[in-house]
Amino acid sequence: MSLVLFRQIFVMFIMMGMGAALIYTKLLKPEDSRILSVLCIYIINPCVIINAFQIDFTPEVRSGFLYTLALYTVAIFALMLLSGVCAKLFGLDSVERASVMYSNTGNLVVPIVMAVFGSEWVIYASAGMSVQLVFMWTQGNHLMSGEKGIKWKKILTNINLIAVAFGLFLLATGLRLPALVTSALDQMSDMMGPANMIMIGMLLTGVRWKEVLTHPRTWLVAALRMLVMPVIMFLMMYVSRCYTLVPEGRTLTYIAYMALITPVATSITQLAQLHRNRPEYAGAVNALTTLMCIATMPLMTELYMRGIGMG
Repeated sequence: MSLVLFRQIFVMFIMMGMGAALIYTKLLKPEDSRILSVLCIYIINPCVIINAFQIDFTPEVRSGFLYTLALYTVAIFALMLLSGVCAKLFGLDSVERASVMYSNTGNLVVPIVMAVFGSEWVIYASAGMSVQLVFMWTQGNHLMSGEKGIKWKKILTNINLIAVAFGLFLLATGLRLPALVTSALDQMSDMMGPANMIMIGMLLTGVRWKEVLTHPRTWLVAALRMLVMPVIMFLMMYVSRCYTLVPEGRTLTYIAYMALITPVATSITQLAQLHRNRPEYAGAVNALTTLMCIATMPLMTELYMRGIGMG
């Protein structure tokens, strides 16, 4: 698993380098990365969501899916509370608090789940991704935009939430989209990782790395995201023994846990770009946590295996 993880992270950094090369060769400007953010948010992400739900919803899949859905929902609420406590203790701003809360459930978890467990387990990773998307485009978007009050019309008409609702409808009813549509969704979904990484690479060319890497705030946020929160989440799972509730509970719980130990969600950088809320800083925190995960994800996995195990 460590080898698969290292390879995936290395691939991500190569794609980020390609994005940076576009800037250094003056083919594009750093501000052009906003175009990719809009493309990811309004086209690619919805395609990924809908495509993930195009599977057979057997009783076994249903129980595992609902368990993972419930587990990750509880985890998100816990992260919301914990990030609020951290905000008061350390004076976290909106970018920092969102970075502590939201992890990379799509670009990193889905490929690893496919490589380690097989494609039939991706639906459970999609459950966590769906929960996070709902919170991301409600609480997260509200936090990053700085708008007062909740604008329900804007939330309910958000294309990503509409995609989640439509995907759940297809999953529950067993309906399948036409082959041509599915093929288009597949090909658009394949763009998710590259487009996100190229966009972040473009943003990072504007980061003053010496200031970022020598600034305690960046390391504080990274430590909270990659070490403190995963350990707290593990203790909650270990003490509650939630993994005993369903068959294959240890494996399902680990898939949910994997989503909690990944780097900061690339969507945070997208939202920062969209709302012009320090996108360079958000991208720098994302890159630092992605680099840290080479060491922290295997460490957190070893903690899980020793405490809960697999099977």
